[in-house]
Amino acid sequence: MTDDTFDALHTTAGGPAAAAPVLAVGALVASARLILERNLGVVWVAGEISNLFRAASGHVYFTLKDATAQVKCTLWRNKAQLVPFTLKDGMAVEVRALASLYEARGEFQLNVDVVRHAGLGALYERFLALKAKLDAAGWLAEERKRPLPRFPRAVGVVTSPRGAALRDVLTTFAHRWPRLRVIVYPCAVQGEDAAGEIARAIRMANERAEVDVLVVCRGGGSLEDLWAFNEEAVARAVYESALPVVSGVGHETDFTICDFVADVRAPTPTGAATLVAPDAADYRHRCAQLAQRTQRTLAHALADANQRLDHAARRLVHPAARIAARQERCGELAARLARAVSGGQFERVRTLASLVARLARELRAPLPGAQRAAVAQDALLRAATRSHDARKSRVAALAQSLAHLNPEAVLARGYAIVADAGGVIVTDSTQVAPGDEVSIAFARGKARAAITRRG
Repeated sequence: MTDDTFDALHTTAGGPAAAAPVLAVGALVASARLILERNLGVVWVAGEISNLFRAASGHVYFTLKDATAQVKCTLWRNKAQLVPFTLKDGMAVEVRALASLYEARGEFQLNVDVVRHAGLGALYERFLALKAKLDAAGWLAEERKRPLPRFPRAVGVVTSPRGAALRDVLTTFAHRWPRLRVIVYPCAVQGEDAAGEIARAIRMANERAEVDVLVVCRGGGSLEDLWAFNEEAVARAVYESALPVVSGVGHETDFTICDFVADVRAPTPTGAATLVAPDAADYRHRCAQLAQRTQRTLAHALADANQRLDHAARRLVHPAARIAARQERCGELAARLARAVSGGQFERVRTLASLVARLARELRAPLPGAQRAAVAQDALLRAATRSHDARKSRVAALAQSLAHLNPEAVLARGYAIVADAGGVIVTDSTQVAPGDEVSIAFARGKARAAITRRG
């Protein structure tokens, strides 16, 4: 039925009795439905669920009743999927619904779109009022939130010792960081006295100062179950805590005042433990990666050093060979010096004597300066002899010095020269390892040996 038809029927029905039309049942029921929907509209209704039925289509049908009356309710599938808890017979709820009629049967019913636990409306209003108050006071400001310690030495857990939340937290700690010290500050997490006990446990942890961070947690539940964490006493204890606080209350979709005041909010108790405890497996993996990188770096550096050592070794001349070359060069120079001294000076003297004798023979008489020539000749011979002796002594001293530097002289006293397979002189036991072959040079001859033990 259209609104115009409904308006026409409504006007005619109010006229004289003789003018009243005859209505079809469908038109009457449709008119009644429009009257309900226009005048009553969407309402909140409280009651107890009974006769709950879930159809294969996903729609939910139930009766909402109280001590004086009852009404049938329909919760369509798309709305039923949004209800955050399981509906059961006997459950006290509040529903937001459109008052209407099921025209096929002419039955009054409520078309429900929202279902919540009874009393949640008032509690939610209290929740919003306290949140606004604490926000205005600066308790929820992000700039006052503190970072969590990266590697806590000890963690405090404020929760019920009998709850599943504590088991989940301890299991997570044992898995992520087995050596972490955990101290439990027991308290009730539900009921009239729970808020006071939670606040006292938080203050006790701060007074004892034996942990680095606090985890305040409990498992999921309804708004009434979690209400202790919405009390101002708990919010004040968290705000005044000198220890960083992680709030892990309820499930991921649950929010409490404690979550907003705490330094960090976790979706669940397990999530809170994950935020607090470092991941030992992750750090072991990182350390293994760093060790591999260090090993590769050291291996590269060692290979580069060995390559540079090989290049230097190819350019290096053995000290014994260098000394032998110098000794040979000194011998050559000494021989040349001796030949120059003995050959040149004496040759000039003999030439002069021959010339003098020849001149005397030709003159057949002694020369006027023969005596002086003889003296000069004698002096020249003595000077040549002294010069020769001095150079001979110098050559002998140099030969003696070379003899001292000659490694073969050291070998003659019982020492030996050890070289590795590449010919490099071994001066340190760390240059060889058991099983390596070495060569040993003695004063006379050489030998090869194998290393059996290193001292």
